[in-house]
Amino acid sequence: TKIGSYMKSVGEVMAIGRNFEEAFQKALRMVDENVHGFDPYVKEVNENELKEPTDKRMFVLAASLKNNYTVDKLYDLTKIDRWFLEKLKNIVDYYKKLEGITSGSISYDILKCAKQIGFSDKQIAAAIKSTELVVRKWREEYNITPFVKQIDTVAAE
Repeated sequence: TKIGSYMKSVGEVMAIGRNFEEAFQKALRMVDENVHGFDPYVKEVNENELKEPTDKRMFVLAASLKNNYTVDKLYDLTKIDRWFLEKLKNIVDYYKKLEGITSGSISYDILKCAKQIGFSDKQIAAAIKSTELVVRKWREEYNITPFVKQIDTVAAE
């Protein structure tokens, strides 16, 4: 049994990021090693699955957003607060932007923004039809490096 940030007994995960999108994508990667983030290709759109809270509903949400469901329509189906739906839409919109890149290269600004909203090198590579190693090479050339923040778990006691 691996001990990690995912607490299996209560279905809880902790991920830290500078914004919701980053933390959410990190959390998804921690829960399941086969998941690379908020991926719109994991599940198909299914309105019945949107209505029922399950562990896979978030991926049906991603597919729905990719298929141009509006935040209001998703709110009506899921009753998930619009704030969260807007944040999830930001991730899918950026995924679509990455998929639209055809030059075989990615600019500093696009790569930096993708990293800031929690995209892994593997996710970026899949979206732009490249490899994780190529994305990592670009990231290193642009000097976009991962960082770790220290967390004070006892509030400076």
